[in-house]
Amino acid sequence: MSLDVSPALLEKAERGEVDEREFVDCVRVSLPYAWELISSLVAQVKVDGTDFADNQVPPPSEQERGQLLRAMASDSIRGALQRHFGVKLAFQNCHRVAVFTSTEDSEERYRRFTSVRAQLLNQSPELRDC
Repeated sequence: MSLDVSPALLEKAERGEVDEREFVDCVRVSLPYAWELISSLVAQVKVDGTDFADNQVPPPSEQERGQLLRAMASDSIRGALQRHFGVKLAFQNCHRVAVFTSTEDSEERYRRFTSVRAQLLNQSPELRDC
């Protein structure tokens, strides 16, 4: 299971009444490594005044890697995080998360980051089994 869903939140979901803020909080609590990594990238963009920040350091363990993969592989989780932080997220390999702000320049950078060429250039033998 990827999220630790409280009985109360599960009951709301069964009734169809889910507040996205509660969902985001569930993600924060369930996937703390992914949350901290994305939060730190968002903070870096704000502090640096740039439109892009990325992480190139592999997670310290398979547990953290799993959290990151679950956050980035789920459309609903990634979408909720993007709306919560007001950024666009992108992902390469098994750990390279990137944050993009909403600017014209960042749109071009996002297209380059998510291109087939960029994915191929970001390969290495160490990441083959990640």
